[in-house]
Amino acid sequence: MEPDEKAQLEERLKSALWLSIGKIVDEETIKLGANATPQFIGALTEMVWAQIETVSQDLESFAKHAGRSTVNVSDVMLLARRNDGLDSILRAFVEQRNEAS
Repeated sequence: MEPDEKAQLEERLKSALWLSIGKIVDEETIKLGANATPQFIGALTEMVWAQIETVSQDLESFAKHAGRSTVNVSDVMLLARRNDGLDSILRAFVEQRNEAS
């Protein structure tokens, strides 16, 4: 992928993320009777984007370290190991998926 195409794809993904976050924030502010500025939504989007970049780099590194080119469930579980709440939710989800298969 050429740098220009990569930049365009990144901008489209960020726009989609901004739209999704905006919808979630709108729903929550209606429930709470509060307001959120466009600047807040923009800042939240940038923070989420940065977190997505970090997580994706970590997942790619875990897979590469294991000699794989594809991220799998074990990589995700390794990433979640330090967050007890997330780890338990993901383990329950994996168990549910395994039982359904």
